[in-house]
Amino acid sequence: MPPSPAPLPIRQVTLVLKNPVAFAWRVLRAFRANQGLLLAGAVAYYALLSIVPLLILAVIALSHLIEQSELLETLTRYLAWIVPGQSEAIVGELASFLTHRDLMGWVLLVTMLFFSSLAFTVLENAMSVIFHHRVAIRRRHFLVSAVLPYCYILSLGVGLLLVTLVAGAFQVLGSESLWFLGREWSLGGVSGVLLYLLGFAGEVAVLTSIYLVMPVGRLRLSHALAGGLTAAVLWEITRHALLWYFSTLSQVNLVYGSLTTAIVVLLTLEFGAGLLLLGAQVISEFERLGEAGSGGPPVGWRTG
Repeated sequence: MPPSPAPLPIRQVTLVLKNPVAFAWRVLRAFRANQGLLLAGAVAYYALLSIVPLLILAVIALSHLIEQSELLETLTRYLAWIVPGQSEAIVGELASFLTHRDLMGWVLLVTMLFFSSLAFTVLENAMSVIFHHRVAIRRRHFLVSAVLPYCYILSLGVGLLLVTLVAGAFQVLGSESLWFLGREWSLGGVSGVLLYLLGFAGEVAVLTSIYLVMPVGRLRLSHALAGGLTAAVLWEITRHALLWYFSTLSQVNLVYGSLTTAIVVLLTLEFGAGLLLLGAQVISEFERLGEAGSGGPPVGWRTG
């Protein structure tokens, strides 16, 4: 009696480990076939429109629970993970707006809420292109797509609250000292390491949640976590390279002048969106690996 075939996830892992270079090449070809760079540009553009209104709403809501200056300090630290080198400029504009928040009416509030959701709506559509094999089987109800961005905004607000509280505890820890072997050891270095690990863990958690929520249908947590780790590691490498480039070699401020901050933020967001969608493509190709008819060249998304 012939042995029964291995379960599909095990076969998928076996195929990847057997030839990881071939799998990476398959992912890149599929990403190109799906116009991944074009999708990343669209996501980055709408993320640029959404980032400031989203932060304003988050700080206004959370300032009833936490000191506003503490929130802004946390945002300055962790925005550097998203827009390296430009977090202080963004938070400066945010603080300038918040000084006049008493003048904000309902029309402006609704407008900011609408613009805050644009990036998530476009990201959901981009994920539908990457996971077109899922969309071909089932589609998400339009009411779910309409409510999903606002639920995600609420989740990010809760996440910002937790990160602010934990980061404050780590900063207090950094000001303490430990007596050991007759010597006083400062915990400042430990606090810095913990803050970095907190930022990286938050980055992986946000990416994993995006991969779990945005695609149509139920995604395995292990697949989403693998995509989140892949995108987070690639982004860590990319953001340090961008920070070094903008601080040493770039002459963008001479070319764009007063538009420098917007141009740098847009370029950084496009890199980040590209890696986010590339992580989604890794998950998509891993899901399709081993399926019947999936061994040929990647076929990009088609309209009509």
